[in-house]
Amino acid sequence: MKTDLRILKTKEALHESLIFLLKERPLDSISITELCQTAKINRGTFYQHYGKVEDLFEEYYKEIMKDLEESYQEPYRHTSRLEANRLNPATIRIFHHIEKYKKFYLIVFSKNVPLAYYYLLYEEINGLMKRDFTTQGMDSGADIDMLSAYQSNAILGMVIQWHREAFRKSAADMNEQLVKILNIRLGK
Repeated sequence: MKTDLRILKTKEALHESLIFLLKERPLDSISITELCQTAKINRGTFYQHYGKVEDLFEEYYKEIMKDLEESYQEPYRHTSRLEANRLNPATIRIFHHIEKYKKFYLIVFSKNVPLAYYYLLYEEINGLMKRDFTTQGMDSGADIDMLSAYQSNAILGMVIQWHREAFRKSAADMNEQLVKILNIRLGK
């Protein structure tokens, strides 16, 4: 069943307004009234879709995380097992995902917002990594929880640095950097 174009436009306006307001202050201090005024919709329309501002955030966050998971899984569509030395940078989509939702990530990595946003993202990436390591049958002897935490923070570290550089590099450049980093052999 197709979603009504008016509903899509309303939700898009609400998502944009939410991002705009989140730049200014935390989620719990954004009112439905100011959200609706910013989106140029009436409160009744808001209540047709959501009960509170947090419901809007949750829906938008889930949309972004669904896209993150699909982006993370993209290289696996081309091979059954990833090997860093054979990884094609063009198959990496995670940085394209960041670029697509850049306005959201500008907020997540801003020094002005609560660390809770970072931890929400960390938990998503950590879960993907943990599932990946478990299903790939990693035989390194490393503790899976520690390995997934390490790798999750490594990816987030790259994204934070990219953010600090105002996203000047393209997503394709970031893919190339990731492959180069994954192929570093220490002590050789």
